[in-house]
Amino acid sequence: MDALANLKSIFPGLEPELLDHISESAAIKEAKEGDILISTGQYIRSTMLLLDGLIKVYREDDEGNEFLMYYLEPGEACALSILCAARQEKSQILAKAVKDSTLIMVPVEQTELWMNQYKSWYRYVVGTYRNRFEELLQTLDSIAFKSLDERLVFYLKRHIDINGPRIELSHQQIAEELNSSREVISRLLKKLEQRGLVSLHRNVIEIPNPERLSKLV
Repeated sequence: MDALANLKSIFPGLEPELLDHISESAAIKEAKEGDILISTGQYIRSTMLLLDGLIKVYREDDEGNEFLMYYLEPGEACALSILCAARQEKSQILAKAVKDSTLIMVPVEQTELWMNQYKSWYRYVVGTYRNRFEELLQTLDSIAFKSLDERLVFYLKRHIDINGPRIELSHQQIAEELNSSREVISRLLKKLEQRGLVSLHRNVIEIPNPERLSKLV
């Protein structure tokens, strides 16, 4: 349980007594990069809190095309998995480790009790729902009202916010998440490079001036 030693620093808003309960009732799950943590159609029995790493939450159609919903960073929980677990419904999303990750898995029965027992947990869960709802609205706006080049800039900014100005993704991976083709994404990235907004390398995109790129969003 050494991984739980830094709970207070990762979840500073939670009460000490609640952190003790998490330490007592939670299980630690280690995930390697690429591991699928939640699959479409499965029942979710535990609330998933991220201690370390990065998790991608997304949907996938029948042809394997992905739609990125949001990323989980340390200190965050998956809002959709909490909802599915509380309502005992099958998952409609997938979650995959983008980096090697350490997670806390708390039985849903415990988290339901905490909603009434601890105001800090209630605020944490409500805040999780609110943040994800706002992020999904931004994503929806980018799809409904923005051109593909604007969506690409929005996509790059999201990665900058999480990973910094070095984005280790292939053009094919970006195309899949934006539901486009590699050729189109490569062409748009080349235009951004010509403007000095990005620097392209093999499977790596570097952003020399993130603030300048962010102004385009």
